[in-house]
Amino acid sequence: MHGLVLDAPATLAEEATLAALLRCCVREVAGPRGLVWPAPPYLLLRVAERLLRVRTHGGAALRFDGPAERLDNGAWRPLTSDELVRLAEAELSGGVPAARNGEFARQVAASRAAVAAILAARAGAEPPADPWLESEQALVYGHPFHPTPKARGGDEHDWLRYAPEAHAEFPVRLLGVREDVLAQEGDPSALDALGEAPSGYRLLPAHPWQLDLLRPALGAELVDLGPGPDVVPTSSVRTVYAARAEACLKFSLDVRITNCVRKNAWYELAGAVELTSRLGPVFDEVSARLPGTRWLPEPGYRSAALGTRLLEGLGVIVRASPWSVCSAGVVPVVAAALALRASARDPLAWWTAYVSVVALPVLELYFAHGVILEPHLQNVLVGLDDGTGLPVEAVFRDLEGTKLVSGHHDLGGVPSRVAQALTYDAERGWDRVVYCLLVNHLTEIAATLAAPHGDEMLRELWRAAREILARHAADLGWPLPLSNLLAGDPLPAKANLSVRWARAADRSAGYVPIANPLA
Repeated sequence: MHGLVLDAPATLAEEATLAALLRCCVREVAGPRGLVWPAPPYLLLRVAERLLRVRTHGGAALRFDGPAERLDNGAWRPLTSDELVRLAEAELSGGVPAARNGEFARQVAASRAAVAAILAARAGAEPPADPWLESEQALVYGHPFHPTPKARGGDEHDWLRYAPEAHAEFPVRLLGVREDVLAQEGDPSALDALGEAPSGYRLLPAHPWQLDLLRPALGAELVDLGPGPDVVPTSSVRTVYAARAEACLKFSLDVRITNCVRKNAWYELAGAVELTSRLGPVFDEVSARLPGTRWLPEPGYRSAALGTRLLEGLGVIVRASPWSVCSAGVVPVVAAALALRASARDPLAWWTAYVSVVALPVLELYFAHGVILEPHLQNVLVGLDDGTGLPVEAVFRDLEGTKLVSGHHDLGGVPSRVAQALTYDAERGWDRVVYCLLVNHLTEIAATLAAPHGDEMLRELWRAAREILARHAADLGWPLPLSNLLAGDPLPAKANLSVRWARAADRSAGYVPIANPLA
């Protein structure tokens, strides 16, 4: 920046990058060191001996009003993301050169550049007419507590044509897999609606970006049938909606997006089918008690049995479409999009409905059935009544993040690696539920809903949430983890900055405690 006039995409990208990194510094750097202080209307924090300030609202969501500033020789001056990167590096490395992460600054810069590219591409693109797909493609800035929320592998030319945020739409690539090397489980028959394979072959759709990355040796076992019907990428980038198949397709994508390379491991392919068969009766029981509960089954996968690299790299999981499970007159919308724009004439009534349809099934599944959902903002679709706009259904998706509580289920007969990937111990599962449901999800929705009305409305929303959860706790027999949560136990917030700094896998991410708004 330094006096240069930035165009709008670059300016907005800088603001978003600075805000996300600053939130991470509050939560993971200054906060645990006791170096954050409220000084209304500002929040003060100290990073690497430098005093910073910013106006905030929204409670733990840390929404910012106006620019962040640094104290420099007795005067407050605007803070830039590059400056904050240097301060964070100094703090996290403790001044020890060997402890530095040489990739970190580049990853932050790459994420900022990606946001600018997305904003520029959106300016000339047409959003989908489908309100669900429009919401999938609305997440321009990404995770608000991630230092590199839009970092992704490949150069801009590679990924922008497939980016949901740029309103992409593209033809899926069709392959034919010879039947004697076909790998599949469950019911992936929805894939056959996408085209026609030659005699002796079965149809296998592929993400064109993944096919470019794999460059498989196409021979007699695997033939290229050319482009197929158009598909629309959803918020996860690698999962697309195929209207012709009336299904979502979850592809492998050997690209790092935020923390992870997005690949369907062989045990995850098998695990999706295993969980689908097990969870059907469970969700039937839960939805009988809580009628707004929905989920998206993943009934089958298909790939090619040509070694682990191609088995995983070409593996595609079939997932039900949200339109197929929502009731008539109910419009599914990704919760992450509502976190950007939720509004209501009566915020308290809307919030009460929201918490009831989203939170109660998550708790019911955990405590009554030993099922751990991962209900973060991108994994939950909220069904809004087309007439009133009230939340009336919640659709839970992505079985990769769904786990079973160890010892609660008989996994005899399930291959050991698959069973291992399907389970968490109870404590780890509870941390995941609380983080995803409260910290990642409800905190963001509440902040957006209360923003026009001020902090008193935010407190009123959390009082209402506590009453709803307490009633359900009573129905469940007051399980101790839920009782402790309602008594004010600190919430576990995922440490995205720390895991990026450590260059670790996402599954290695720990948690930092933050204040509990239910207290």
